Amino acid sequence: MKHFILGVAIFAMATSAIAGVDVIVHPSNNNEIDEGTIKKIFTGKAKSFADGSKAIPVTQQDGSAVTDEFNSKVVKKSSSQLKAYWSKLVFTGKGTPPEEAASDAEMLKLVANNPNLIGFVETGKASGDVKVIKSF
Repeated sequence: MKHFILGVAIFAMATSAIAGVDVIVHPSNNNEIDEGTIKKIFTGKAKSFADGSKAIPVTQQDGSAVTDEFNSKVVKKSSSQLKAYWSKLVFTGKGTPPEEAASDAEMLKLVANNPNLIGFVETGKASGDVKVIKSF
């Protein structure tokens, strides 16, 4: 029983290791982007930024701590709810889920090189090559 309780405590600490999530865009993106707009972009309900330029969401690998944190805090859905949501849209031909980056480093590289991308990284991981527009 002691080992079980210890295991649960360690798991709880490990899953709460992510302090937060920073939503990032290319430094040239000067659009005002609020939480509602971010959610719409990542759920396929918005396809462009306020200035009319294309908005392309990029998420991180399913099951990663930063992705789980983003889904919970921003999209307000669990990983399984989001999978079901995207499955329905794909099946009906009404949407395509965001592409995935393998890590914070890959996300930073992708967003730094494409002014249409919007993504997220663990708080504090953003470099000067991207702009943090919102922290959760």
